[in-house]
Amino acid sequence: MVTTTRRGGRPSPVGGEPTDSAHRRAGKAAVPTDAALARELLDGLAEAVVTVDSRGVVTLANAMAAELLPEVTPGGPLALAAVPALAEAARSGAAGFEAEHRGRRLRGICRPLRANGCAWYVRDVTEEQARTDALRAERAHTAFLAQAGSRLGLSLHRDQTLRAAVTLVVPYLADAAVVIHRPPLPAPPDAEPLWVRFADGDLEPVFGSGPADLADSVPGLAEALDGDHVDATPWLDTELAELGRVLPEDFGRSGAVLVTPMIGTNGAALVMMRRPGQGGFDQRDVEVAREFAARAGAALVTADLHGEQTHLARVLQASLFPPELPEIPGVALAGGYRAAGDSLRIGGDFYAVSATADGGTFALGDVCGKGVGAAVLTGRVRQSLQTLRLVEQRPLELMALLNRALFDAPEATRRSQFTTLLLGTFTTEADGALCLRVAGGGHPAPLVVGVDGAVRPVPVGGMPVGALSDARFVETRIRLAPGELLLAYTDGVIEARGGPGALEMFGEDRLRQALADGAGLPPRAVVDRVLRLLDKWFDGQSQDDIAMLAITPVTPPSARP
Repeated sequence: MVTTTRRGGRPSPVGGEPTDSAHRRAGKAAVPTDAALARELLDGLAEAVVTVDSRGVVTLANAMAAELLPEVTPGGPLALAAVPALAEAARSGAAGFEAEHRGRRLRGICRPLRANGCAWYVRDVTEEQARTDALRAERAHTAFLAQAGSRLGLSLHRDQTLRAAVTLVVPYLADAAVVIHRPPLPAPPDAEPLWVRFADGDLEPVFGSGPADLADSVPGLAEALDGDHVDATPWLDTELAELGRVLPEDFGRSGAVLVTPMIGTNGAALVMMRRPGQGGFDQRDVEVAREFAARAGAALVTADLHGEQTHLARVLQASLFPPELPEIPGVALAGGYRAAGDSLRIGGDFYAVSATADGGTFALGDVCGKGVGAAVLTGRVRQSLQTLRLVEQRPLELMALLNRALFDAPEATRRSQFTTLLLGTFTTEADGALCLRVAGGGHPAPLVVGVDGAVRPVPVGGMPVGALSDARFVETRIRLAPGELLLAYTDGVIEARGGPGALEMFGEDRLRQALADGAGLPPRAVVDRVLRLLDKWFDGQSQDDIAMLAITPVTPPSARP
């Protein structure tokens, strides 16, 4: 490109591209000077344009202004126009406004012009506002369902779930909500339906029942209780004569009603109501209500299942929890039991003592596994022992019979199910001592604590019961003199991990030291002492099942000097 130099040293193109001055001249030349053409350009705009001179008089209104703001005409003061929002903005000198006019949503901004005039640019934002409102509503619905799902997921009790179901929708979706559900089966044919309701202004939900013909009186309720979706169109201005009996007295007897089933439940439906004048339920409300009812129904089913399982576990606990120890002359007994991290306190460790004509029998075992599965096997072992004792009470022979009974169980129930076990008998002697026969089946050796604090193990061994058909077991005879104590325990005691690093085992040495320090104490005090040391050792950490049984001879008062 060839350039020349002007005065002042700035280059000027010669035969090249135009300079900025050329652009400005070209731009000025491009402005139409024909008023008709300018008006045509303004009328083609998609927004209304209203110009005002320095006196506030309208000087121009394009075609879109005539359509959106027919009240604004050239020659009249804008401050007196029959468009309240625009007139108020003109009077106050505001830079913009947004308001409803003739059923449309209008948004205007003011731009200054020369000679103290101004121009108002007004757009129809009805559809834009509708999309924004729809997006905002969708986000609110999503947040509501997420919060509702979280709240419902935390409820594992039936009444808590029903409370959450009626309180969450008020006042977000309705002024009042009622969950109506059929009584649990079996129920008499004329049983009244159960319900729980909550209304805006109530402090707590209200539970109740009846009337029996409620399902037939409310449109769609019978179908919803059967799990069927009713017509998505809500019933507006429906007389609520029947529902009125389960609503607050000041709620009224007409309004908008929406009924939706709680899918998966055994006959439950959610009824939502709005007071007269609050409007009906639109299609999106219906969809959100159905989604919420489905989630509430799933939570109610989960709560029912949890309730059934809790009931079964409590029945199981009542049958498996260690029984009270019998009172046997000449013998003092104490037991200790802890289940591994189970709030229902059922596990795989157990102990039992039975009185006989000349003394008693005892058993202490540790079945394979933890929790409910281990507790079931514990029940089988205890029931089998109780039955087999009718034909055999000698420890070694009884253990062999039990091993055969467990091993002969069906494969599906026998797999990985065995137990370590101690079985014993004790009889009192003339001098107050106890003569014990103890048979071992793969169980930790019990410990004998002497009067002087010396601790010695009882040599028992053997193989786990129920693991092999030809398992071998060992029987030992010992004598407990007055003042001596026998402690039988499961491996959860010595294998308990805790301490400074929460990884070290409690160990047999610590157990022996605890027993030596408690020499001479009664069985109850010894067991409590060991349990306290274990609790301190655990320091809140998870643990294995624990069972202990302490036996010591006691001189009867009549034989004391």
